[in-house]
Amino acid sequence: MNRWFALIPIAALVALGVFLMVQLNTMSGEPGQGREYRPDALVGRPVPETVLPILQGEVETDQRLDLKTAGVGKPMVVNLFASWCAPCRLEHAQLLKLKAQGINVVGVAYKDDPVATRAFLDELGDPYAIVLVDREGRAGLDLGVSGVPESFAVDAYGTIVAKSSGPILTEADLRKLVEALKASPR
Repeated sequence: MNRWFALIPIAALVALGVFLMVQLNTMSGEPGQGREYRPDALVGRPVPETVLPILQGEVETDQRLDLKTAGVGKPMVVNLFASWCAPCRLEHAQLLKLKAQGINVVGVAYKDDPVATRAFLDELGDPYAIVLVDREGRAGLDLGVSGVPESFAVDAYGTIVAKSSGPILTEADLRKLVEALKASPR
């Protein structure tokens, strides 16, 4: 009879393993099949309406712009960045390449001071058609970012067609966003 008691811990471990496998499958399943985590959850959806002040010089102006319409009917890349963000410095050269290709890049200064934002752009160059100030991180919440930098390719109709979590460091990272903008249907 004591032999059977030795099997109880093994059976408990097997049951725990099965439970964890079912939970992991549920989290990565199709939409509507339980919880799931998708870092690109907004791809295919409209840019959330988020009204933010515009940065002019080193001042946050009273003029506000909805992130959804910041591209003025043209494809754009929305880039959340901050002057205090080391990976943002690393990706900056790639953003300048986007600008050189004629792609509209809209910057969102995430939880940053406008004076520090302007100093950052003056030092590294300004790849942005416009910079919006997001001191409280509202755009970050609306877009579901996990940190900066994060970038969103948005078509001319305001639909997010691709997302880049983390810095854009390589030509392949850059190409992914550009190709998504070119391939967007409509």
